[in-house]
Amino acid sequence: MNELTPPVLTDSLIDYPCDFPLKIFGLQQAGFARAVLEVVTRHDPGFRASSMETRESKTARYASLTCTVRATSRLQLDALYQELCDHPSIVMVL
Repeated sequence: MNELTPPVLTDSLIDYPCDFPLKIFGLQQAGFARAVLEVVTRHDPGFRASSMETRESKTARYASLTCTVRATSRLQLDALYQELCDHPSIVMVL
C-alpha cells in the first residue's frame, strides 16, 4: 500500500438497510425546510415531509431539522451528506 493512499474501510458499523436520523442546521429563513426536503428526497424518494421535525434556536436565528431517512448503503449516505453540506442554506449536518 502506498503511504499516501488511505486504507479502504470495508467493515461498517451500520447494518443496511436501516432508518438513519440526520440533524440539519441552517439559518431560519423562508425556503430552508423546502430546500432540505428537495435534497433528502433525491437520495431517499420514499421520505415523507410530514416526518421532518423542526426546532428553532433560542434566539430564533437558526433552525434544525431532523430527517430520518431509509439508508440503503454507505454510498447513499455519503452522497446525501455531501449534497447537504454543499448547500448554501445549510450550516451543519450531524
